[in-house]
Amino acid sequence: MIRSLALALMLGMPVAAVGASCSLGWVCVEPVASDSRVELVARNLQPWPVTVSVRVVTEDMQALPTAEVTQTLGGGERHTLVTLSDTDSGTDGSYRYSFDWSVGRLDAVHDDSHVYQLPYSAGRSFRVLQGYGAPLSHTGLERWTVDFDMPVGTPVHAARDGVVVRLREKHDRSCWEPRCGRYANFVVVLHDDMTTGEYYHLRQHGVAVDVGQRVEQGDLLGYSGNTGKSTMPHLHFGVYRAASWGRTESVPVRFATDKGILKQPESGLRYRHP
Repeated sequence: MIRSLALALMLGMPVAAVGASCSLGWVCVEPVASDSRVELVARNLQPWPVTVSVRVVTEDMQALPTAEVTQTLGGGERHTLVTLSDTDSGTDGSYRYSFDWSVGRLDAVHDDSHVYQLPYSAGRSFRVLQGYGAPLSHTGLERWTVDFDMPVGTPVHAARDGVVVRLREKHDRSCWEPRCGRYANFVVVLHDDMTTGEYYHLRQHGVAVDVGQRVEQGDLLGYSGNTGKSTMPHLHFGVYRAASWGRTESVPVRFATDKGILKQPESGLRYRHP
Protein backbone atom coordinates (compact mmCIF):
# COMPACT_ATOMS: atom_id res chain seq x y z
CA MET A 1 0.00 0.00 0.00
CA ILE A 2 1.08 2.68 1.07
CA ARG A 3 3.60 3.52 1.23
CA SER A 4 7.96 4.88 0.31
CA LEU A 5 8.31 7.81 -2.19
CA ALA A 6 11.59 9.54 -3.09
CA LEU A 7 12.57 11.68 -6.05
CA ALA A 8 16.04 12.91 -6.85
CA LEU A 9 16.07 15.21 -9.85
CA MET A 10 19.36 16.52 -11.19
CA LEU A 11 18.39 18.99 -13.87
CA GLY A 12 20.89 20.12 -16.48
CA MET A 13 23.95 19.67 -14.26
CA PRO A 14 27.40 18.72 -15.51
CA VAL A 15 28.09 15.01 -15.25
CA ALA A 16 30.65 15.19 -12.44
CA ALA A 17 28.72 17.71 -10.32
CA VAL A 18 25.85 15.51 -9.17
CA GLY A 19 25.81 14.12 -5.61
CA ALA A 20 24.01 11.25 -3.90
CA SER A 21 20.30 11.34 -3.09
CA CYS A 22 18.91 9.30 -0.19
CA SER A 23 15.40 8.43 0.94
CA LEU A 24 14.16 7.85 4.48
CA GLY A 25 17.29 6.00 5.58
CA TRP A 26 16.51 3.15 3.18
CA VAL A 27 17.99 3.80 -0.25
CA CYS A 28 20.66 6.06 -1.74
CA VAL A 29 21.36 6.53 -5.44
CA GLU A 30 24.77 8.02 -6.13
CA PRO A 31 26.28 9.04 -9.49
CA VAL A 32 29.90 7.87 -9.62
CA ALA A 33 31.82 9.61 -12.40
CA SER A 34 35.03 8.56 -14.15
CA ASP A 35 36.27 10.24 -17.34
CA SER A 36 33.33 10.24 -19.76
CA ARG A 37 31.22 7.69 -17.89
CA VAL A 38 28.84 7.88 -14.93
CA GLU A 39 27.47 4.92 -12.99
CA LEU A 40 24.22 5.35 -11.05
CA VAL A 41 24.89 3.21 -7.99
CA ALA A 42 22.04 2.24 -5.67
CA ARG A 43 22.74 1.33 -2.04
CA ASN A 44 20.37 -0.48 0.31
CA LEU A 45 20.99 0.99 3.77
CA GLN A 46 18.88 -1.60 5.57
CA PRO A 47 19.39 -5.32 6.34
CA TRP A 48 16.23 -6.31 4.47
CA PRO A 49 15.63 -6.52 0.70
CA VAL A 50 14.38 -3.49 -1.17
CA THR A 51 13.24 -3.07 -4.79
CA VAL A 52 14.56 0.09 -6.47
CA SER A 53 13.43 1.72 -9.71
CA VAL A 54 15.48 4.42 -11.45
CA ARG A 55 14.72 6.43 -14.58
CA VAL A 56 17.22 8.60 -16.45
CA VAL A 57 16.62 11.36 -18.99
CA THR A 58 19.78 12.28 -20.91
CA GLU A 59 21.08 14.83 -23.36
CA ASP A 60 24.05 13.75 -25.49
CA MET A 61 24.55 10.68 -23.32
CA GLN A 62 23.77 6.98 -23.70
CA ALA A 63 22.14 4.93 -20.92
CA LEU A 64 22.93 1.22 -20.55
CA PRO A 65 21.38 -1.30 -20.23
CA THR A 66 18.30 0.95 -20.52
CA ALA A 67 17.17 4.35 -19.29
CA GLU A 68 14.76 2.74 -16.81
CA VAL A 69 15.69 -0.15 -14.52
CA THR A 70 14.02 -1.91 -11.60
CA GLN A 71 16.11 -4.23 -9.45
CA THR A 72 15.99 -5.83 -6.00
CA LEU A 73 18.92 -5.22 -3.66
CA GLY A 74 19.59 -7.53 -0.75
CA GLY A 75 20.29 -6.22 2.72
CA GLY A 76 23.22 -3.81 2.62
CA GLU A 77 23.81 -4.46 -1.09
CA ARG A 78 25.30 -1.89 -3.47
CA HIS A 79 24.81 -2.22 -7.23
CA THR A 80 25.16 -0.19 -10.43
CA LEU A 81 21.73 0.17 -12.03
CA VAL A 82 22.49 2.38 -15.06
CA THR A 83 25.72 3.37 -16.78
CA LEU A 84 25.84 6.67 -18.68
CA SER A 85 28.43 7.48 -21.31
CA ASP A 86 29.09 10.38 -23.68
CA THR A 87 27.97 10.17 -27.27
CA ASP A 88 30.11 11.21 -30.23
CA SER A 89 28.38 14.59 -30.57
CA GLY A 90 31.38 16.49 -29.22
CA THR A 91 29.27 18.33 -26.63
CA ASP A 92 29.16 17.83 -22.89
CA GLY A 93 26.43 15.47 -21.80
CA SER A 94 23.89 16.10 -19.07
CA TYR A 95 21.23 14.04 -17.36
CA ARG A 96 18.58 13.97 -14.70
CA TYR A 97 17.30 10.96 -12.79
CA SER A 98 14.51 9.92 -10.46
CA PHE A 99 14.12 6.90 -8.25
CA ASP A 100 11.62 5.19 -5.99
CA TRP A 101 11.59 2.02 -3.89
CA SER A 102 9.49 -0.49 -1.98
CA VAL A 103 10.28 -3.08 0.67
CA GLY A 104 10.70 -6.70 -0.40
CA ARG A 105 11.70 -8.64 -3.47
CA LEU A 106 10.35 -8.15 -6.97
CA ASP A 107 10.49 -11.92 -7.48
CA ALA A 108 8.86 -12.87 -4.16
CA VAL A 109 6.69 -15.99 -4.39
CA HIS A 110 3.94 -16.12 -1.78
CA ASP A 111 3.61 -19.29 0.26
CA ASP A 112 0.01 -20.13 -0.66
CA SER A 113 -0.09 -22.98 1.83
CA HIS A 114 -0.02 -20.54 4.72
CA VAL A 115 -3.26 -19.79 6.60
CA TYR A 116 -3.34 -16.32 8.14
CA GLN A 117 -4.85 -15.33 11.45
CA LEU A 118 -7.46 -12.59 11.43
CA PRO A 119 -5.60 -9.44 12.59
CA TYR A 120 -7.46 -9.03 15.87
CA SER A 121 -7.93 -10.70 19.24
CA ALA A 122 -9.11 -14.28 19.64
CA GLY A 123 -12.86 -14.59 20.13
CA ARG A 124 -13.66 -11.21 18.55
CA SER A 125 -15.43 -10.54 15.28
CA PHE A 126 -15.56 -7.48 13.04
CA ARG A 127 -17.49 -6.52 9.95
CA VAL A 128 -15.66 -6.23 6.64
CA LEU A 129 -16.09 -2.77 5.14
CA GLN A 130 -14.30 -3.69 1.91
CA GLY A 131 -13.40 -7.22 0.92
CA TYR A 132 -11.47 -8.59 -2.02
CA GLY A 133 -12.24 -6.61 -5.16
CA ALA A 134 -14.48 -4.01 -3.48
CA PRO A 135 -15.05 -1.23 -6.04
CA LEU A 136 -14.34 1.82 -3.86
CA SER A 137 -10.60 1.30 -3.47
CA HIS A 138 -9.80 -2.44 -3.50
CA THR A 139 -9.06 -2.75 -7.19
CA GLY A 140 -5.90 -3.01 -9.26
CA LEU A 141 -2.85 -3.54 -7.07
CA GLU A 142 -5.08 -3.36 -3.96
CA ARG A 143 -7.54 -6.04 -5.11
CA TRP A 144 -6.61 -8.64 -2.48
CA THR A 145 -6.87 -6.46 0.64
CA VAL A 146 -9.41 -6.16 3.45
CA ASP A 147 -10.80 -3.25 5.49
CA PHE A 148 -12.11 -4.22 8.93
CA ASP A 149 -14.63 -2.00 10.73
CA MET A 150 -12.70 -1.42 13.97
CA PRO A 151 -13.25 1.33 16.57
CA VAL A 152 -10.23 3.47 17.38
CA GLY A 153 -8.04 1.69 19.91
CA THR A 154 -8.88 -1.87 18.93
CA PRO A 155 -5.84 -4.17 19.44
CA VAL A 156 -4.27 -5.23 16.13
CA HIS A 157 -2.43 -8.57 16.06
CA ALA A 158 0.07 -10.11 13.64
CA ALA A 159 -1.62 -12.27 11.02
CA ARG A 160 1.65 -14.11 10.32
CA ASP A 161 5.17 -14.43 11.70
CA GLY A 162 7.83 -12.03 10.46
CA VAL A 163 10.14 -9.12 11.18
CA VAL A 164 8.95 -5.53 11.66
CA VAL A 165 10.77 -3.52 8.98
CA ARG A 166 8.83 -0.24 8.87
CA LEU A 167 6.43 1.67 11.08
CA ARG A 168 4.94 5.11 11.56
CA GLU A 169 2.84 6.41 14.43
CA LYS A 170 3.26 10.21 14.53
CA HIS A 171 0.16 11.32 12.64
CA ASP A 172 -3.30 12.24 13.93
CA ARG A 173 -5.09 13.21 10.72
CA SER A 174 -7.44 11.65 8.20
CA CYS A 175 -8.80 13.02 4.91
CA TRP A 176 -9.75 11.80 1.43
CA GLU A 177 -7.71 13.99 -0.91
CA PRO A 178 -5.20 12.28 -3.21
CA ARG A 179 -2.17 12.99 -0.99
CA CYS A 180 -3.79 12.03 2.31
CA GLY A 181 -2.04 8.65 2.34
CA ARG A 182 1.06 10.34 3.74
CA TYR A 183 -0.74 10.75 7.09
CA ALA A 184 -1.36 7.04 7.64
CA ASN A 185 0.23 5.31 10.61
CA PHE A 186 1.24 1.73 9.91
CA VAL A 187 3.30 -1.37 10.65
CA VAL A 188 4.98 -3.41 7.90
CA VAL A 189 6.05 -7.00 8.68
CA LEU A 190 8.40 -8.84 6.32
CA HIS A 191 7.50 -12.53 6.02
CA ASP A 192 9.91 -15.39 5.40
CA ASP A 193 8.81 -15.64 1.74
CA MET A 194 9.75 -11.93 1.27
CA THR A 195 6.15 -10.74 1.03
CA THR A 196 4.97 -8.10 3.50
CA GLY A 197 1.98 -7.97 5.81
CA GLU A 198 0.85 -4.33 6.07
CA TYR A 199 -1.43 -2.86 8.74
CA TYR A 200 -2.67 0.67 8.04
CA HIS A 201 -4.62 3.59 9.62
CA LEU A 202 -3.35 2.94 13.16
CA ARG A 203 -4.00 5.57 15.81
CA GLN A 204 -1.41 8.17 16.77
CA HIS A 205 1.26 6.64 19.04
CA GLY A 206 -0.55 3.36 18.49
CA VAL A 207 2.36 1.09 17.55
CA ALA A 208 3.45 -1.53 20.10
CA VAL A 209 6.51 -2.98 18.30
CA ASP A 210 9.94 -1.79 17.16
CA VAL A 211 11.75 -1.97 13.83
CA GLY A 212 13.84 -5.14 13.71
CA GLN A 213 11.61 -6.97 16.18
CA ARG A 214 10.65 -10.54 15.33
CA VAL A 215 6.92 -11.13 15.84
CA GLU A 216 4.95 -14.34 15.94
CA GLN A 217 1.45 -14.86 14.63
CA GLY A 218 -0.95 -13.39 17.19
CA ASP A 219 1.49 -10.93 18.77
CA LEU A 220 0.19 -7.43 19.49
CA LEU A 221 1.34 -4.92 16.85
CA GLY A 222 -0.60 -1.84 17.88
CA TYR A 223 -4.03 -0.24 17.93
CA SER A 224 -6.43 0.67 15.15
CA GLY A 225 -7.25 4.25 14.30
CA ASN A 226 -8.44 6.62 11.61
CA THR A 227 -5.34 8.15 10.02
CA GLY A 228 -4.29 8.73 6.44
CA LYS A 229 -6.66 8.41 3.50
CA SER A 230 -9.68 7.35 5.50
CA THR A 231 -13.25 8.47 6.18
CA MET A 232 -13.92 6.35 9.28
CA PRO A 233 -12.02 4.25 11.83
CA HIS A 234 -10.88 0.93 10.35
CA LEU A 235 -7.91 -1.37 9.79
CA HIS A 236 -6.61 -1.94 6.29
CA PHE A 237 -4.76 -5.24 5.99
CA GLY A 238 -3.05 -6.77 3.00
CA VAL A 239 -0.20 -9.04 1.99
CA TYR A 240 2.00 -7.64 -0.77
CA ARG A 241 4.97 -8.33 -3.01
CA ALA A 242 7.22 -5.49 -4.19
CA ALA A 243 6.52 -3.92 -7.57
CA SER A 244 8.23 -1.19 -9.57
CA TRP A 245 8.25 2.52 -8.72
CA GLY A 246 7.51 2.28 -5.02
CA ARG A 247 4.36 0.29 -5.53
CA THR A 248 3.29 -2.98 -3.99
CA GLU A 249 1.00 -5.65 -5.43
CA SER A 250 -1.45 -7.42 -3.12
CA VAL A 251 -1.77 -11.21 -3.17
CA PRO A 252 -4.78 -13.31 -2.09
CA VAL A 253 -4.49 -15.06 1.26
CA ARG A 254 -6.65 -17.38 3.37
CA PHE A 255 -7.78 -16.74 6.95
CA ALA A 256 -8.68 -19.09 9.79
CA THR A 257 -12.14 -18.39 11.26
CA ASP A 258 -14.41 -20.14 13.75
CA LYS A 259 -16.29 -21.59 10.77
CA GLY A 260 -13.23 -22.86 8.88
CA ILE A 261 -10.89 -21.48 6.24
CA LEU A 262 -11.97 -18.20 4.65
CA LYS A 263 -10.83 -17.75 1.05
CA GLN A 264 -12.85 -14.71 -0.02
CA PRO A 265 -13.60 -12.01 2.61
CA GLU A 266 -16.82 -10.29 1.55
CA SER A 267 -17.95 -6.73 2.23
CA GLY A 268 -20.69 -6.52 4.87
CA LEU A 269 -20.00 -9.87 6.54
CA ARG A 270 -18.49 -10.47 9.99
CA TYR A 271 -15.76 -12.98 10.70
CA ARG A 272 -14.84 -14.33 14.11
CA HIS A 273 -11.33 -15.12 15.23
CA PRO A 274 -11.47 -18.72 16.57
